[in-house]
Amino acid sequence: MSLYEAKTHLSELVEQAAQGREIIIAKSGKPKARLVPLAPKDTRHLRKYGLGKGRGWIADDFDAPLPP
Repeated sequence: MSLYEAKTHLSELVEQAAQGREIIIAKSGKPKARLVPLAPKDTRHLRKYGLGKGRGWIADDFDAPLPP
């Protein structure tokens, strides 16, 4: 598919890619880009909010001016 065609039909191409189709975009007859679907999000390794609570410490003078 040419770059011009891709620009003209971008919304349709994004939908097709989301459904699993791979689209190659060419410029001057040479492949330049590939539009592919995103990989499924792996939620098994996401960090959970609050897991580090109580593990850190910030000094009382953390934001005090530094000496000259």
